[in-house]
Amino acid sequence: MSSDSIHSKEHSLYTEDHGEISKVRTVGHGDEFVVIGNHKYYRHELMQAFGGTLNPGLSPAPVHKFANPSPLGLAAFGLTTLVLSLFNAQAMGIKISTVTIGLAMFYGGAVQFLAGLWELVVGNTFGGTALTSYGAFWLSYGAIFIDSFGIVAAYEGTEQLENAVGFYLLGWALFTFMLTICTLKSTVGFCALFSCLTLTFILLAGGAFSGHIGVTRAGGVVGVITGLLGFYNAFAGVANSTNSYITVHPFHLTKQSI
Repeated sequence: MSSDSIHSKEHSLYTEDHGEISKVRTVGHGDEFVVIGNHKYYRHELMQAFGGTLNPGLSPAPVHKFANPSPLGLAAFGLTTLVLSLFNAQAMGIKISTVTIGLAMFYGGAVQFLAGLWELVVGNTFGGTALTSYGAFWLSYGAIFIDSFGIVAAYEGTEQLENAVGFYLLGWALFTFMLTICTLKSTVGFCALFSCLTLTFILLAGGAFSGHIGVTRAGGVVGVITGLLGFYNAFAGVANSTNSYITVHPFHLTKQSI
């Protein structure tokens, strides 16, 4: 009699497997195997939730022999968010943020978008959705302040620009909140990143709607924290015992073993 038939336990956890949602079962004398769909894995073959890979839950490791694109996307996101947020917080008394346009277009925008496409290639739906979307966000944000796009010029002579930007930021707040929900079973650093980003968008949208600079500056302060969390998760994805004396130990929000 096989170990599978001796001991089998079915769990209510659901996961994606080749586009289908399947129940997860453990089998074996010591529940040493995990069955996802029609595939059986040893426990150690599965990836746990981790911000360094933008993996929000239990899933099989990718079969493709590619490098992990998450740190690149997180670094692009973190750096661009940090710099713009320093301007929004009016650090050092600087109020003009034009210098961030190049950063938003090329690093936070193009590089992050490409990292997101790479995530899709290696089979990471969450990472691909997040990085391509925020890459597109930075490209679209930079476009607002490039004269040849004519976006700001279209609002000249009206008082509608700030409210329009408020709607723009509010939409991104809702999108980010959706992604935050998907991180509630992941790690503290991973969930904190998206939670702070949601709050940043809400505060910036509130500042645009109300015209109160204090609200926008508060959004800038939270944005600085968000950018640093982006760096933290990026570091978690590249630092290991072979290249660094300092590595990141993930603190899971829920028990990861099943």
